[in-house]
Amino acid sequence: MLKCSRCFSGIFITFLLAAVFPLFGRDVEIYVEDRDLEIPLEGALIRSWDGTEYECDEDGKVFISVPDDRQVVVQGAYPGYENNRLVISLGTDHFTLALRLSGIMENRELVIEASRPGVSESRSGRSVAISGPELARTAEIGIIEDVMTSIKLLPGVGYSGMFNAMPSIRGGDPGDLEAVLDGFYLARPYHWGGGVSIFDPKMISSAQLSHGVFSTRYGHTISGLLEITSKKADPTEMELDVGLSTSAASINLSYPLFGKGGIMFMGKVTYWDLLVWTAQGISKAAPGNETLDLINAVSTAPYIRSAALSANYRFNTDLELTLNGFFGSDGIGAEYITDYDEDGLLGDDGISGNMSMNFDYHNYQGFGIAGLTFNPMPTMALKATAGLGYTELIAEGLVNNDVEVSYNPIFVTRYSSLFTSTPPFPRPILPPTGTYHAPDLKMGIDSDNLVFNAQARFDMDWDLGNGFLAAAGVQELYTNWRQYENVDLFMERSLWDFVNNVSIVNPKYDQLAVYGSDYAAVIWPFQKIVDVNNHGLFTSAYTLMEYTTPNQFFGVEAGIRMDQLYFAGKGFTVSAVPAWSPRLNLDFNILKNKELFGIPNFLESLSATIGTGLFSSMNENISFIEEGNDGLENLKLNRSWTTVIGTKLDFAGGFSFNIEGYYKQVFNRAYIMADITGNSADSVNVKWGFDGEGRIWGFDLQLQKMQSRYIDGWISYTFTHARYYEPSNSEYGVDGVSGIGEEEEENDWYYPSFHRFHNFNLVLNIKPVRRFNIALRFGFASGQPRREITYSEVFAYPVQQVEWNEATGKYEPVLEDGKQVIIQKFGRTPIKREETRGVWSLPLDLKFSFFIFDRKGRVQTEIYLGVENLLSLVYNPQRVSTTYNEYTGKEDTGSNSVSYDLPIPMVSFGFKWSY
Repeated sequence: MLKCSRCFSGIFITFLLAAVFPLFGRDVEIYVEDRDLEIPLEGALIRSWDGTEYECDEDGKVFISVPDDRQVVVQGAYPGYENNRLVISLGTDHFTLALRLSGIMENRELVIEASRPGVSESRSGRSVAISGPELARTAEIGIIEDVMTSIKLLPGVGYSGMFNAMPSIRGGDPGDLEAVLDGFYLARPYHWGGGVSIFDPKMISSAQLSHGVFSTRYGHTISGLLEITSKKADPTEMELDVGLSTSAASINLSYPLFGKGGIMFMGKVTYWDLLVWTAQGISKAAPGNETLDLINAVSTAPYIRSAALSANYRFNTDLELTLNGFFGSDGIGAEYITDYDEDGLLGDDGISGNMSMNFDYHNYQGFGIAGLTFNPMPTMALKATAGLGYTELIAEGLVNNDVEVSYNPIFVTRYSSLFTSTPPFPRPILPPTGTYHAPDLKMGIDSDNLVFNAQARFDMDWDLGNGFLAAAGVQELYTNWRQYENVDLFMERSLWDFVNNVSIVNPKYDQLAVYGSDYAAVIWPFQKIVDVNNHGLFTSAYTLMEYTTPNQFFGVEAGIRMDQLYFAGKGFTVSAVPAWSPRLNLDFNILKNKELFGIPNFLESLSATIGTGLFSSMNENISFIEEGNDGLENLKLNRSWTTVIGTKLDFAGGFSFNIEGYYKQVFNRAYIMADITGNSADSVNVKWGFDGEGRIWGFDLQLQKMQSRYIDGWISYTFTHARYYEPSNSEYGVDGVSGIGEEEEENDWYYPSFHRFHNFNLVLNIKPVRRFNIALRFGFASGQPRREITYSEVFAYPVQQVEWNEATGKYEPVLEDGKQVIIQKFGRTPIKREETRGVWSLPLDLKFSFFIFDRKGRVQTEIYLGVENLLSLVYNPQRVSTTYNEYTGKEDTGSNSVSYDLPIPMVSFGFKWSY
């Protein structure tokens, strides 16, 4: 054993030395130009010998680092141009790479004045983009590689936890974030109910989060738009990527098509069996953590299966076809059994038996998208996009109690009058054993939710010359929601106030209160079946105009968008009033290439922007609208008015600093109000409100350093103040924007449950040598709203079980052997509520990567070790919580984590091989 350990140590040390020893580098300059016109190609990408990508500046130049002991090969790429390779030889530090346009252009004029529509870019006051190596370094860390991991690190994004891909964007509800892939709106692009997104970094070239006043080209959101651009296959080179880790296996294959396009396939399987097995072992070795103990209930480890296909083909310089397809599935299963064998409150016999729970969750989704781009003239671009998509979520669950309960002596004495026989229903005599079999309160859910959508859009961009650009488009989005849910529960209605010792029987409940105040509560079976087949048709149109002065000092973008919803279901139709959304952005490029502190071009640019505009959307809650719901006549689209002021400074050396302040007014927000306290216990009266409001303001800033030889990354800070208000909730319990009221009075403004005042992120990529890389993500986020409740002492009370009698048309007691069963239960009453905040979250993730390259730079192997939630070893805040058994009244004071993340580090190990 000792000999083997020494051998392993020797191999590890040899590998480590080979990785870091002989790697000294030099910086070289590459100039990229059009081969025929001999003009610089700003934004051209250089893929280095080790896979790192660099972007050329406005002069077509870029500096990259290469080994100084041998020559290597790099590759250049630019949209519309053929890729080309360049040999970086020894002896010189300046090189020129010429690219040629794809195909042949005869008697045509090439005009390059504006960014190609649909290309991701960071623009102050509008959006922040992440692509290339920055996207890979931040998204490809840990047990799940997800583009949303990168998005959650950007300014303006609220911390949502490790397993939550639905963050709040600048104070907006997480459900307001809309995702678009190549112009196609995606419904529910998530696995595990929103735990992670479907966007694998290997299939994405860039991601742009628009959280300001973005273009009228897009809508259907009042808070944030996530624009995903799919990766295109190389038209000249075959590429292959293979990955294997402790939690996933993946393959990516790209094949060229005659030099005019390519086809790319991606397949991935995520398996968590090893992780679940490890966590279960830890929970058994160190019991007591309630969050970690839940892992023992997992019967089917969480899984994800996904496959994607993309293709692009350029018929000529003016016509290009793109295709995208995706299919994915995910799920989890749980079986939980709790055995009861506890003493009563006074040391007497308490409860024996068990509680069992079974739950299965499966989710399926897919979509197909086709896009055609045509340039009828050099100054005009036409694009048509159409596609189909669907998601289906199937869930089944059942909870069953089988327990024997002993009556507490105090309970028997206090409620002795109940243990006598009195017409019209026989009341039981106290059993000789002093026990009873608790009602078999089976609870279950059976649901199948299907969403199908079809959409088409047509966009036109026309460069009018002299700095003017016009754009217009139309869009149709059809959605079919088929929702079936069968929920079986037992509802309990209190009839007595134990704090004030008075009856609280309401005339509305008389049908349930068979014996009035003799019993403190009644319990009855409750079933709710939702079976809807709703259809929604969104019609949208937009137009906009952009203008930039010749010296680039001033720019303006003005546009207007119209969205209208037509909604139909079983037995009803309703149409929303069209929502008009004008938007305006003003941009000022104040300074450029200024010398400061004796450093030439120390301040490369200073720009400012101000924007304001209206936005509209409709959240998915409308999928549950049924005939007979109140308030549908007031159907309106959610609206928001946003104003943003920002400034950006670009410094020499690749540093940039951006700060933005904003104010957002939300109005006409939809929310659901449910009343289950009516005369019929099996009915749920639903009312819709379309008058919700919100007031949100804040600022965020970012200091960024990208594409550095040794260290790059960014620091961001976000401050958010968000409060919401539902005016119509005085008569109903609100189930719209989830939140905790700051005050006790009804109809008050409140902080929503997802709100955090402060969010900070530090992202670093450290490259001490070319073959070794350290990726670090650290953040802190202030706590979310939380209500601290002080309860009364635990007390016993009698409960009567009733059920509906079709013959008499009344609720009558449930009889067992011809007699009623008196249910003994224990409870406690809230006597004080205090609004507080949860503890701060401190996520820390690390990834160590070793790279192995062949001498030609065509093959790359990465071996990595990732650790997420590292600080959980030393920072795992606990809160004291007191629970009690509702059948025995026995209290149990313990502690549990205040975070829903697993309270252990998540470790992953694997390798990636690419050609």
